Amino acid sequence: MNEPIFDQPVIDIKNVSHSFKGHRALQGISFQVQPRSLHGFVGPNGAGKTTTLKIICTLLRPQGGKVEVFGNDVQSAVKDIRKRIGFMPDHFSTYRQMTVFEYLDFFGAAYGLGVEQRDQVINDVLTLTDMDGRKNSLISGLSRGMQQRVSLARVLVNDPDLLLLDEPASGLDPRARIELMEILQELKRMGKTIFISSHILSELAELCDSVTIIDRGLIKYSGSMDGLLTHEQEHPSYKVVLESDVDEGFIESLGNEPGILSVSKTEKSRELRVSFDATLTSTGNLLSKIIELHGSVESFQRDKKHLNQAFLDLTEQGVR
Repeated sequence: MNEPIFDQPVIDIKNVSHSFKGHRALQGISFQVQPRSLHGFVGPNGAGKTTTLKIICTLLRPQGGKVEVFGNDVQSAVKDIRKRIGFMPDHFSTYRQMTVFEYLDFFGAAYGLGVEQRDQVINDVLTLTDMDGRKNSLISGLSRGMQQRVSLARVLVNDPDLLLLDEPASGLDPRARIELMEILQELKRMGKTIFISSHILSELAELCDSVTIIDRGLIKYSGSMDGLLTHEQEHPSYKVVLESDVDEGFIESLGNEPGILSVSKTEKSRELRVSFDATLTSTGNLLSKIIELHGSVESFQRDKKHLNQAFLDLTEQGVR
């Protein structure tokens, strides 16, 4: 597969709005997705995620604003854009009585690939998605996780530069989710730009390098994942690792300090998660108090796996 080179945003959305029967699904949203990034698109149900995805992949025309993909307008350069994108919806298409090979061969022919080229491409995408041994299996007999891999293989048949994935891990068991995420990381290393809509926030924290949060058709945050997770929120959370085991008396004493919202042990006996009200105390005060009460701190750092809390802080009602 070719390695694309870009010198501009892959997706550039400017003041886009869209309504359905009087309901404003998108209210003048703007954000960008940079080349070679794995960009998370996060929001509660009904926030506008699928509407945005359909506009980006040219299936829906924006009613206001402008959307460019690879510098091309989605309304005037539909064919050029479609050649360079792959869209994976949140449900598997109805070709279940085909074998995996027949399914991929069908889409390869639809993209205009010759027989010999299709054979090579199909072998390549099956190897990439670790589906070599399922080439002649009926799709109807595959597990949900395997069907998701076939769907991803289908998206890769035309060697797209941009992948648009709508809830790709929905309904998968934990192992299948991990394996899918490993495949996406490999695609990013190959130079693909990946735009992934998902509710699985903790996995996005580990997977994505940038994120956009949308709620009720409005952008609440768009930027780097690190920027979101280290952003000075009203209720920041820190991980504290002490040099000896934590006793309940220490947890109770720290929890009674002004501005401390919660103190809890993690699965590790010497590790705590502490959140506080940044309007009432500071990081320095928190660390000083921990040292005063316990005396030995091994590490003290922002909780970078706390994407769920960042999401809840930025959205009005959380996940609905």
